[in-house]
Parts: sequence; C-alpha cells; structure tokens
Amino acid sequence: MTTIATDKALVAHLLRRAGFGATFQEIDKFAEMGYEETVDYLLHPERVPDIDEDLLERYYIDWKESRNIEGALVETVYRFNARAGVRPMQEKIALFWHHVFATGLAKVLHEKTLLNQIDMFRDYGLGSYRDLLVHLAKDPAMIFWLDNNVNHKGAINENWGRELLELFSMGIGMDGKDNYTENDVQEVARAFTGWTMDDDNTASIPFGKTPWLFKFDADDHDYGEKTVLGETGNFTGEDVIDIIAKQPSTARFICRHLYNFFVADEVQVPSWRDTAPLDPEAIRIMEDAYFESNYDIRSILKVVFNSEFFKNARFQKVKSPAEVVCGTMHIVGSYKFPDQRFFEEALECRYMNQDLLNPPSVEGWHTGKEWIDSGSLVERINYVADELSDTTKPGVRAMVDNLLSRQSEFTPEGLIEGCLELLGYFELKDKTRSDLIELVYRAGEIRTDNPEDRMFAEQLMLRTLKMIGATREYQFA
Repeated sequence: MTTIATDKALVAHLLRRAGFGATFQEIDKFAEMGYEETVDYLLHPERVPDIDEDLLERYYIDWKESRNIEGALVETVYRFNARAGVRPMQEKIALFWHHVFATGLAKVLHEKTLLNQIDMFRDYGLGSYRDLLVHLAKDPAMIFWLDNNVNHKGAINENWGRELLELFSMGIGMDGKDNYTENDVQEVARAFTGWTMDDDNTASIPFGKTPWLFKFDADDHDYGEKTVLGETGNFTGEDVIDIIAKQPSTARFICRHLYNFFVADEVQVPSWRDTAPLDPEAIRIMEDAYFESNYDIRSILKVVFNSEFFKNARFQKVKSPAEVVCGTMHIVGSYKFPDQRFFEEALECRYMNQDLLNPPSVEGWHTGKEWIDSGSLVERINYVADELSDTTKPGVRAMVDNLLSRQSEFTPEGLIEGCLELLGYFELKDKTRSDLIELVYRAGEIRTDNPEDRMFAEQLMLRTLKMIGATREYQFA
C-alpha cells in the first residue's frame, strides 16, 4: 500500500472502533484531517452540531404516541445510525455502557425511563467514571432493575450493592484473589438505603409514559457507621463510590472492559478473576491513564486510540450485531430519515442475538466468538449481502459510481481491491482473496467505456460487494 492508502486504512480502523464504520467520503475527509486530530474530534462530540431530534417524531409517528418496546428499539437504532456520521463516539460509548451496565426492558417495562438511561450514557459516558457511577446509582431504571427501591434501613436488599462491586466496578477478583467480601456487599447496600425513585406519576397520555425520577428518602437512609473495603465511616452512597473508584481492581476491571470493546476480544468477564489480560502492558498503560486523569474515560480512550497496540489490532474483534447492522446501514446510507420500514432494520440486531434494551442478564452480552452461532451467522451474511448489493441505497450507488468512473478497464484484482477500499479498507486472507479473484476472473473482461459494458461491470461489482459481505473477514472489525 502507498502511505496515503495506509493512512486511510488506519483512519478506517479508528472509525470502526470509535463509531460504526465510515463511508469512503468520510475516510477521505478524516485522513486529510490527520489521525491524531481525528481522535480529538471523535472524543469531543459536544463540539459538533447534533442531529435534529424532531425528525424521528416527524417520520416515525409511533415513537411519539406509544414509546412502547418497538418504538424504543427504533429510536435507539435510529440514533446509532443517524449520529454515525455526526457524533459517532457519543453513540459508541452509549452502546459500551449499555453492555457494561446492562439494564433490560424485560423487567423494567418502562421504555422512556430506560431510554433516559441510554441518554445519560451519551451525556456522561466520556467523562469521569466516578461521576458516571453516581448518575447510575440515581438512575430510576437501574434502581428498579436491581431492586434498590426495596432496599430499606433495617431491611437491606443486596442486589444493587452486589452488582455495583461485582459487575459495574471491581469485578469478583483479580490475579486469583477476591476483591471484596460479603460484608462489603452488605455495607454498600446500607449506604444506598433511601436511594429510591418516584413512580407515583403513571400518566401515559398524550405524550407517552411519564418517566420515573430519582428520589432520596432521608427517613429510610441508614446513617450508621459502615466499613467498606477497609475504610470506616458514616458513609453515604457517594462516599462508597469514592472508595470504589480509587481501587486498583476498579482500574483493572474498567480498563479490561474498554480493551475488550475497543481493541481486541478478551475472554468473558467471569474468567477475569483467574485469567490474565490478553495484553497486560496495554492494560497497565490504560490503568495509569485512569489514575492520572482522575478516572476520566475520554483521557483513557485518547491514550488507547493513539497507542500502537490499538493501531496494530485491526480486525481482531468480532462485530457485535449492533455494529453489523448500524455499520452497514451507515455505509449504504439506509434510513437517515426514519420511516415505518425502520422497525424491520431495528429488529435485525435481535435476529442476530443482540436484543438492544433487553440484555439477557445483568452480566450483559457475551462478546467475541460467542456472538456467532449457525443461525446468527446466516442472518448476518444474508443481511449484509442484501444491503451491499442494493443500488437503491445511496451509499451503494456512490461506491459503484466512484469505482467505475476511475478507469475504463479493470483486472479482477483491481475490482476487488477497489471494493475493499470503498468498504473501509477491509482485508481478506490469501485464500479468500484468491477464491474471489477466480470467481471474478470467470466473468470475463471488465470494461466501462460503453453503456453495455458499464452495466455488466456494475453488476459484477455488486456481486463482488455481496461476496465480500458474505466472507468470514467481514464479520470482524
């Protein structure tokens, strides 16, 4: 590759991880901006004008009227897709925290309240991890999901306290050792007594369900002395979060989550207690950034995206269903304006085993190769292949016109390389590449210097895009 192509391939890698992929026009724009400048741009979405929120209400009327499960799913996928070219990192970090702080409609059954949680991840997900935990502890969807509304002085419920330690901050253990005790769980639960929600207003007409709100009940709070992780005092919930945030185990746990999501697939979370990180040095660098920045997620990710371990981790992650669907939608230009057909697109994530807004448990989804089974793989391949071969999609039309306007004659190798470049500089294994070259070679001469030849070349390019979308390699980011 030339230096320019190499730079563009690196930018494409960044945009797959810090967003949902990119069109070839976006890759060109950001490559011209420069890699480090692009990192800075992505990590500061607040500097970029947002999409018009009223478009969803105008084009998908069910969203306004019901805020039901279907409408909530449409809103989530629409924003992932529509913001992919505007504020991609804001949407990607929301998806990340939705996985780590998994909360589901199966129990919450209040769509607007859960959507507010996702908005909270958008607003605070790149800031202080300590502050994000405080917002999470006050989030009504989480309070109901983990029963803190029935956590009372003198009659504690341990669910929130346990998961705060086990899945949201420290993890069960590190380096083969336990990170906390059962007594810590109980003391944390005591500190969060009285942190409840106001769900008295159940109005649902005319603007959808009224969201629940956080409420602190001072009469129900345990003001007694507590001992948490070796420290003793009359701790409140915020005091406990301060203690948790400064633990080395918390830095390790959150950095492993960030590495698993943004860099390369790790083993599943339950194995972390007894399994060393895939790249211990990378995790150490991230842990240093965690403490040096006072727990700032944006600062950690800036270190990650500018690191060699990130730049060298291309195609080492299996795409999540949301990345497959929203990334493909963005490249082909599907539904930048929502309409009734958008619901079918939104359901594709569910068909591929990621039911957004409804994770299988508080542990979230298992990632990496566990995204793939025989059923979901067929769904992935069929969805991507159909999208990439549809010239009614403006992004597909743009790719075809761009490549076929470059020259009047193509070799099979040149056609395939052009398609890979336009899709985001994807890489194929030698065997896959040689098989595709053979298939394209059998089609005959590829020319574009008259209408009949161009039509043939266009159909061959669409078949090539479809075949690339059906490869094993396209399932990786």
